[in-house]
Order: sequence, then C-alpha cells, then structure tokens
Amino acid sequence: MFHYISFRAALSIITSLTISLLFGKRLINYLQRKQVGETIRNLGLEGEKNKAGTPTMGGLIILGAIVIPTLLFAKVLNIYIILILVSTLWLGMIGFLDDYIKVFKKEKKGLAGKFKILGQIGLGLIIGATLYFHEGVVIREKAKDQGYVQTTKALNIENAKEAPGFFEKVPVKSTKTTIPFIKGHEFDYAALISFLGNNYEKWAYLVFIPIVILIITAVSNGVNITDGLDGLATGTSSIVGLTLGILAYVSGNIFFANYLNIMYIPNTGELVVYVSAFVGACVGFLWYNTYPAQVFMGDTGSLSLGGIIAVFAIMIRKELLIPILCGIFLMENLSVMMQVSWFKYTKKKFGEGKRIFKMAPLHHHYQLKGYPEPKIVQRFMIIGIMLAVFTIITLKIR
Repeated sequence: MFHYISFRAALSIITSLTISLLFGKRLINYLQRKQVGETIRNLGLEGEKNKAGTPTMGGLIILGAIVIPTLLFAKVLNIYIILILVSTLWLGMIGFLDDYIKVFKKEKKGLAGKFKILGQIGLGLIIGATLYFHEGVVIREKAKDQGYVQTTKALNIENAKEAPGFFEKVPVKSTKTTIPFIKGHEFDYAALISFLGNNYEKWAYLVFIPIVILIITAVSNGVNITDGLDGLATGTSSIVGLTLGILAYVSGNIFFANYLNIMYIPNTGELVVYVSAFVGACVGFLWYNTYPAQVFMGDTGSLSLGGIIAVFAIMIRKELLIPILCGIFLMENLSVMMQVSWFKYTKKKFGEGKRIFKMAPLHHHYQLKGYPEPKIVQRFMIIGIMLAVFTIITLKIR
C-alpha cells in the first residue's frame, strides 16, 4: 500500500493534523509560561487590545507538522522533496530569527528587512540553479510519432505504459512552464533571450533564476503581509495548498497529464505527500488560530508558508498561475504598494499625502469600514476558494 501516493498522502495529512492538534496546545502553554507574547501596535483597530500578549512563534507548530510527516511518508531522496524541505527550513529559520529578536531582544522591528531579502534571494538562487542544472529535473514532451504510440497501445505492448497519451519516452531538460489561456499551455523562458541568436537556450538560466528569486520573494512577503487577522493567512494558505496538491498530482500522473493536455513532469507526484502535510498543518493550526486566536504564527510561519507556495508552484511549473491562485496575497501586496506610492506622490506634488485606502493592507481597510474581523476572514476565504476553482479550470481553457 505504501507504493501508492494517495495512501501515503492520506497518512501524511492525518499525521500532520494529529501533530498540530496534540502538540500545538503544549507549545501554546509553553509559550505562555515563557511570556512569549505579541506586541500590538496601536492602530486604532477594533479588538486589537485584546490580542496583546497572545503567544506568537506558533509557526513552529506548522513547521513540525509539515516536516515530520514528510520525512515519514515521502521518498526523501526525491530531488523535489529535498528542495521543498530545504525551502521550509530555510525560510522557517529566517522567520524564527525575526520573531526571536522581536520577542526576546525586545526590538520591535525584528530582523532587518535587508537580511530577510538576502535570505529570500539566497533561497531563490539555490532553487533556481538546482531546477535548471540538476539532471533529475526534467519533463516529457508530447510524442511526435503518434502512430507509434497508438500502435503500441492497441497491441498492449509494454512500452505503451511508458508513453501513453503521446508522450516521448525520453525525458528532456527544459525551461518550459505552464501559461494559462494560451493554446498549448506552454511558455519557454528561454524565448525571452532569443535575441541572442543561435544557441540562445544555453543562456536561459540568466532569466530563469532571477524570475525564481522574484517569485519566491514576492509570494513569501505577500503571505507575511496577509497575516494580520486571526486565521486569514492560515486559511487562505490551506486553500492554495490543496489546489497545488491537485495540480501536482495531475502533472505527475501521465494519464491525467495526457487527458488534460498539460505538461507531464516525472516524479512530481511525490510532492502530493508533502502538500498533504502542508494542508494538514494549516488546518490543524487554524484550530488554535481562528478568531479569537490563541496563538499567532509570527514570521516563523508566514514567511515559510509563502516561500513553500512559491517554490512548490515553480517546481510543478505552475508559477504563472500564482496571480490567480494567490489572488488574496496579490491584493494585499498591491494595496500596500498603491497606498505608499500614492501617499508619496501626493505629498510631493500637493504638500499633503493622500490615501487610497483607509489603511493598508487591504484587510485593515475593511476593519476601519466597520466589518467584524471574522466576517472579513470568511469572505476573503470564499474569494480564495473561487480563485482556486478558477485556477484549476484554466487547465482546460485555451
């Protein structure tokens, strides 16, 4: 039974939930005894005073509930599993340092922003370079000799199982990714440097690695910004994780990839075991993080969740779907950028800064408009579900 990904994924999510629920309470009690509480800025928001002193660094619950089931049930020598575990621990450590400085060193700003960015860039370099140069990171192209495949399928020849749906038997290195709404559903990053002339493909890493760095940094910070209301970042991340799990399963399964006419990526199916633990950890943490929160994840959790989502999407070559799938994180990020840019522009031009929103990020805008915190969270999650469904159906829209 352990040969089946679905069985190991089920065990992974059960174990993850169990760890979150059982050990989560113990960690919360420990953090309370150590007085590891959140310092709340006075923003004039309803209910913010009640959150003062709530234990933070709860992201440790999420990290433990992800890593342990993955080590138990996934094939840890799989290059994709190695990369996603490195990403989890790497960003978890950066977030932990930030929380540690805030809580124990009593420095409100925490880890300097430049060090966070450097850490994210460092991870992006590792992920981008590995995905580009590692011989195990390959795809299977659509077979050109469709007649051969049809014949082998009809005769039930053994090779037919290796190449159903007109996929080539020999995997190839490629910088192709999935792009929505376009016939063929594929885009090659190497095309961005085609102006270099002959053999331009060998320089594709010059654009591929920077793009990987940009995506990891943007999504990681997007979740960090979204983590401002009880259960918001956790709930939306679990929806995104579930969707990525579905995309990983169909991309790593040669039959589903053929049926959906999408890129077949060997060995990525193993990531379903990991993402099951991810979803279980988020849901288990939500048990304690839902309104009114008993614990906050802190940067230990939020930076990790965003980085995991970004790296996972890149590995299954669905990163160009992130603006749709992670629409909540995108809106939160854009609201801050728009607010700051407009304020600086109007202050420079008119001498007085003006605001687009009552407050940024966007969820605080709705708080100041009088919406109760649980209602904002639930409505954002409903939007997240709608975006997740739309992301999946883009596989058939072209």
